[in-house]
Amino acid sequence: MRRAVRAHRTFQAALLVAGALIVLLWSALDMIVPAVADQRDVRLDGLFERLQTTESETEARAVQQQIWQIWIESDDMLANRLMRNGMQAMATEQFPLALDYFDRLVEHAPDFAEGWNRRATLHYLMDNYSASVLDIERTLELEPRHFGALSGLGLIYDAIDEPAAALRSFEAALAINPHLEGTRQRIDALRRQLQGRAL
Repeated sequence: MRRAVRAHRTFQAALLVAGALIVLLWSALDMIVPAVADQRDVRLDGLFERLQTTESETEARAVQQQIWQIWIESDDMLANRLMRNGMQAMATEQFPLALDYFDRLVEHAPDFAEGWNRRATLHYLMDNYSASVLDIERTLELEPRHFGALSGLGLIYDAIDEPAAALRSFEAALAINPHLEGTRQRIDALRRQLQGRAL
């Protein structure tokens, strides 16, 4: 349990850093990258195929970055603005402000999967696990391949000491993206934990 809590807190810190980096990257690309159609973008199928087949970690990282960039953009200008503002507020730990932006985002664009996923991430950071799970479920309805949402679901189950459910979620994420090394390590630890409980 103590190890799961440490992993939970480490991941919370990593989420904040990753969010800040995405905001910076988005700002840098804003003038040269046109808005695309979120999880419905036709390029995603090919990118997910490359994730399954590549043996190069460098290529895998590049492909994951492309997937996230597509997921996070919408062809709706207001949705993009709400997303950007919410991510900036979350990266600076202004959680109530971020929640206001993400609430408005999912109300304005209910079919935008990443809007739900970002609000799920925020709820996770705020330890609102039940709300996070609901938003993850909506994310996965819209984008069943969302390995980030599945990993997040695993982290929630891990944090509340539900190792079997955590294992299922992590395994589902790894089946979609076999290059999630941290997830693979947690799977190994959970399998050992469950084997120990069975003895």
